[in-house]
Amino acid sequence: MKNLYIFLFLCFSYQSEAIPNPEPVPFCNDETDKEIIHIQEVYKTADTFNLKVDIFYNKQTLEKENNTAIVFFHGGGWAYGTPSEFFSTCERYAAMGIVTFSVQYRLSIDKGVTPHKTISPIECVMDAKSAMRWVRENADKFRIDRNKIVASGQSAGGHLALCTAMIDEHNEKADNMAISCRPDALLLFSSCVNAVEGWCDRLLAERREKIWSISPAHNMKKGLPPMIEFHGLDDEQVPKWTVQFFEIAMRENGNYFELHTYAGKKHYLGDGNPKYSRYYDDEILKITDDFLRKFKFLN
Repeated sequence: MKNLYIFLFLCFSYQSEAIPNPEPVPFCNDETDKEIIHIQEVYKTADTFNLKVDIFYNKQTLEKENNTAIVFFHGGGWAYGTPSEFFSTCERYAAMGIVTFSVQYRLSIDKGVTPHKTISPIECVMDAKSAMRWVRENADKFRIDRNKIVASGQSAGGHLALCTAMIDEHNEKADNMAISCRPDALLLFSSCVNAVEGWCDRLLAERREKIWSISPAHNMKKGLPPMIEFHGLDDEQVPKWTVQFFEIAMRENGNYFELHTYAGKKHYLGDGNPKYSRYYDDEILKITDDFLRKFKFLN
């Protein structure tokens, strides 16, 4: 029991560079019973930040080839939140044979109160793109198919996932630009598709004229990867009309965009159910599974 407490402390702490000699985390769902391995690695050093990614997989997965990866970006308005909010989802998909990643990125609020002087949603976008490149660069290590890397996020995390596919500007200078950050599909939950709004503007501060350059709705293009979005019709943080207009623009450009809306639901689609940090529920994830199967990311 003592070892378990130590392991859990290390999982949720970002004081060390990585989790040494990780212990298996028992996890079971209705479909399979697998022992999940949880490790942590640094994917990028920016300024004084050693940014980390939590990685989940089962032993049987690494005995196979051409695995799917899902890279998750947490919500929190580019200013709050932690990678742990996606841990239960990572464990679920790891048990199903997918290698999952939950990404830490720089936050735009300094000491939880005021906008940071040097970090804004632009840096969040740069970190998200760096994380996607890191996963693709390390694909062989986890036996991942480089053409089966999915990006996912909730709210501002959904915005970051979209930016890895849609925003060409804002790349970390140290990134290897020969490695693509473009995902092969996107799983989006209550996602911010239109960044031109007051909160993002405030966080950008003196760089607010750059807001257009990180707004997916204002950087629409053809040839985007398939996407699925889940959205509450009573979402009080990301208005439904922004997603509805985004859906129209996606389809006008010949892109696949599958939208599921929910009457009576607000920003947190799983509100009242803490299993997945209130992001969604098992019903929504089963629809997500169908999407992944449709595009050959899940057997």
